[in-house]
Amino acid sequence: MLSVAKIQRRNAWQYFLRGVVVGDGRRPAGQSLKDAQEEAGLPPGVWMGRGLPGLGLVAGAVVGERELELVFGELRHPDADWLEREGLAGGDDSVSARLATVLGQPVEEIEQRDLVPLLGLEFVFRPQASLVVLWALGDGRTREVIERAHARAVARVLEWLEDEVAEIRWSSGRKRAKPPGLVAASFRHWDNRDGFPLLHEHVLILNRAQRADGTWYALDTRRLYRHAVAAGTLYTLAMTTEVCEELGLATVPREVTPGLRPVMEIAGVPAELIEWKSTRSRRIEDALETITDEYVKTYGRLPDERARHNLGWWAAQDTRPDKKTPHPLPQLLAWWRASAILRFGKAMIGGLLERCRTAAALIRARVRPLVDTALAAVDVAAVVYTVRNAFARRHVLAEARRHLLETLRGRAFPPRVDDYIADQALARHSRQLTVPREGRRTPAPDQITYTADFPWPDRWFIAGTDGKPPRSATRYERAQVASLALQNAIRTARTTPPARDGAPAATTPPPHTDDRHHHDDDRAAADRPHAVDHHHHHDDWAAAGPPHAVGHPGRDTLLTPAQRSAAIHTHLRAAMPEVYAQGRTTDPGTWTTAPERLAALAKLTAATEARKRRLAEEDADRSALADGELPDPAGPVDRRRQEHEQHQQPGHGHGQNQGRGVQP
Repeated sequence: MLSVAKIQRRNAWQYFLRGVVVGDGRRPAGQSLKDAQEEAGLPPGVWMGRGLPGLGLVAGAVVGERELELVFGELRHPDADWLEREGLAGGDDSVSARLATVLGQPVEEIEQRDLVPLLGLEFVFRPQASLVVLWALGDGRTREVIERAHARAVARVLEWLEDEVAEIRWSSGRKRAKPPGLVAASFRHWDNRDGFPLLHEHVLILNRAQRADGTWYALDTRRLYRHAVAAGTLYTLAMTTEVCEELGLATVPREVTPGLRPVMEIAGVPAELIEWKSTRSRRIEDALETITDEYVKTYGRLPDERARHNLGWWAAQDTRPDKKTPHPLPQLLAWWRASAILRFGKAMIGGLLERCRTAAALIRARVRPLVDTALAAVDVAAVVYTVRNAFARRHVLAEARRHLLETLRGRAFPPRVDDYIADQALARHSRQLTVPREGRRTPAPDQITYTADFPWPDRWFIAGTDGKPPRSATRYERAQVASLALQNAIRTARTTPPARDGAPAATTPPPHTDDRHHHDDDRAAADRPHAVDHHHHHDDWAAAGPPHAVGHPGRDTLLTPAQRSAAIHTHLRAAMPEVYAQGRTTDPGTWTTAPERLAALAKLTAATEARKRRLAEEDADRSALADGELPDPAGPVDRRRQEHEQHQQPGHGHGQNQGRGVQP
């Protein structure tokens, strides 16, 4: 999981300098950064990024207090003090000597234009709650594996930002260039403000990067913001996969908010342990419920996705506790273990890892490390289209990474499969909306907008729980239905047996799809360098997979195409979250008429119809009284029916209706 915040001058920078870099405690005035970190029991911050050589820094080196203040507080070279003295000794005036140490535009010039300088961005990485529980209550090796996976995932995200996202801009953004790398400082924390375990990393990314000629310019921070979700899914996917492979674990979906995307947690970690760790989350949820009620009373409607995000931020701020006294990690680990044992017993805490491995063995026995990239592309495109309607590649890439996390359940996969699935979803199932115009700059790949032509799933209601009324299905639930409908249509087409007597095989496209949805696999092997398990595609229904298929242990190459397709179908059903595998269909009509929901839906529908009739009668009565007429005993509904029947009588054809009937 990933959150992003701005690092600005004035109060924001002081907050980072006095609090974030030394944990969630308070740093006394005059205390050095090194002493504060040692007292808090935190590891020192380290430099990261491929842009460090431009500042004379080395990746992994400890971040000094004066270096941190010069780079992130003043946007100057980390050796600015020495360089300024050298300039003065060489005959430069004080202004020139200082400007020689500035990275790009000086902060003072920005403030003179009544603007607040953006010094950098803070990326905060944190694992899922179940991984934090295993890290806090596990043995030394478990903690070592999780911390190593966490560090590698953070580094992987930073490399991806450098390779795919980061850009520097100048001339009011009209000119751009790709920098050689970013400059970042990383600080690791162990707990939250309540003192409960929360392994997380604060990565401060400098809002300056170097051009090839050595000059420094500001980053396009909007690009970094727009790719934050894709970066967060990459971190979660990379870390979860490494931990599960190293420790023999697997993941299961956990529904946090009904109707929204589930969180993939480690299988075998009890829900009560996650709740024990997430004390602050419960307070935020309680405050959010109160704030949401006030929002509904004020605006008369439920908050949308953006409003929910803002309300969540306010709830977090309202429930934020004061700074605490920091403690070293060994002391924290002892407290956490004692607290968990007192509440849940020594047997549960001592056997937690083995319990997780037992649950993972059952999942790994039925979920093989295979990815159907054709169905994955359909799933990704259908989900993104239903949720967003118009989307960019970053949205598709983030969904592709979620698909891998949900489908593989923690199993490893070849590199760049997420990019391949995203590219296939755009190329085969999407339609480009952005049209380049003559005389204008060609839009960058991440600025191109796409949509799709999938059928839009109908709206339906889901029965409420705990006395709550039925709710409308969320866009995510509708996206899942749309995706499953398309996948089932493709599976049906795949498993259609070939015609006898030499007749060609049936390749009729399923409803609402075109030839691209079938993946006829007449492309060359180089077109799919990272595809996994393509041996179940059409392939002219040949018995052997194509040359670019990736094998797996126990694969029987003598299976017929129908048998291979059925096996993949079974694999995907096993990997599918249980909430979608237990009797739900892809037909929204069957969801609304399910026995357990029929009574609530009928009651809601009757109340809605009664309200419509009452409002219509009231409108008709008011109109009649305004015209000085008595109310029609037949009522407005019957009167409209009579007028409609009169309109349908002979002599009232098209263009001939001159009475009070409905105009054609």
